[in-house]
Amino acid sequence: MNSKDNRLNEWFVPNFGPLGFRIFVGMLFLPYTGMCVSFAVLGSLVSAQMFWDRLCAIAAIYALGLGLGAHAADSLGSKEVRPWGNYFSAKQLWLIIVLSLSAAYIIGAYYIVHYAPLLGVIALLEGFFVFAYNFEVFRGFFHNDIWFSVSWGALPVFAGYIIQTNHFEIVPVGLSVITGSLSYIHIRISRKYKVRKKVRQSDSRLEKQERALKAISLSTIGLTLVIIVLKMVIG
Repeated sequence: MNSKDNRLNEWFVPNFGPLGFRIFVGMLFLPYTGMCVSFAVLGSLVSAQMFWDRLCAIAAIYALGLGLGAHAADSLGSKEVRPWGNYFSAKQLWLIIVLSLSAAYIIGAYYIVHYAPLLGVIALLEGFFVFAYNFEVFRGFFHNDIWFSVSWGALPVFAGYIIQTNHFEIVPVGLSVITGSLSYIHIRISRKYKVRKKVRQSDSRLEKQERALKAISLSTIGLTLVIIVLKMVIG
């Protein structure tokens, strides 16, 4: 792995285990994937009637679709230097993309057919963004912070709500504005952090940016887990 491409010192990458394991875990961007999954789960949690199997299904869909599929596509489709170097070949990355997205869409198709046909609209939109954003198609028109916050910040809330209700209502709109804004703030900080990290600037600003990224992602995940527990206890 070229030292220029090395992101193994990122805070979310384990500092133990074989190189391949560390790169694979790093490629998943687990805290950021956790944020997106949390947004989808929160969308389910705000529905009046909630089914736990559907909540688990939407969490699995986004874990597979974003955590594996979209991040592998990002590593493959980046117009800049590959974020994780060349440890994984293009064939291996394509295999991850195909298998993870296939699994996500198989799960989604079951719930679309049996319970929530409207979820198909979100599935089409998210599938579009996986390729339009990560492969920077249409001259990179969709590869920006606004579309990032829409695709992985706002839409997951609607997906979580729709899989429970098969309705598009005003209830999740306010929540999607919050999650979309949170994603926008997060990606803006992340880009600045990545630039400073790349040029090896270790200073107070870099530390503040890293603390902010940790706070946003981990508090989102933590809050979601707390709400889940309360939902299970209170009913």
